[in-house]
Amino acid sequence: MGIFSGRSIRRRGEDDFEVRLDAWERNVLRSLPGQLRDLLSTDDPALERLFPPAYLADPGKEDEYRRLMRADLTDHRLATLSVLEATVDALSLTEDQLVAWMGALNDLRLVLGTRLDISEEMYEEAVASDDPRGPMLALYGFLTELQGEAIEALSWSL
Repeated sequence: MGIFSGRSIRRRGEDDFEVRLDAWERNVLRSLPGQLRDLLSTDDPALERLFPPAYLADPGKEDEYRRLMRADLTDHRLATLSVLEATVDALSLTEDQLVAWMGALNDLRLVLGTRLDISEEMYEEAVASDDPRGPMLALYGFLTELQGEAIEALSWSL
């Protein structure tokens, strides 16, 4: 298992995190930011969890909130995707870069989870080998695992 004990991300120093990913994992991560960036410029229903309503009972306030906040929220998401793209091949990340990775991974998971209609019950079910959602479910699992490792690495103190 080596120094990572099965982990892809670990803290090496105060502001230094080692990232060990296989080439295929980096290729997967490389392919995703552009897809989400394109999606963010649409009103695709899969974005619902990225931009949940703030005022369910007041459509006027909700419209005003979206008018005021959507661009800022989108800009933040685009910034985290840019960091992921710029550092996808890095062997180490700073804390700020790893936090950006966490944000990007979370956004990717939320969109994918919305498309797959992920629920608590799904975690208890086995996926049939002929399930057409299999590859997307595997991607969701990979992103979930990587996000969890980032959170754990950030929570470790020296």
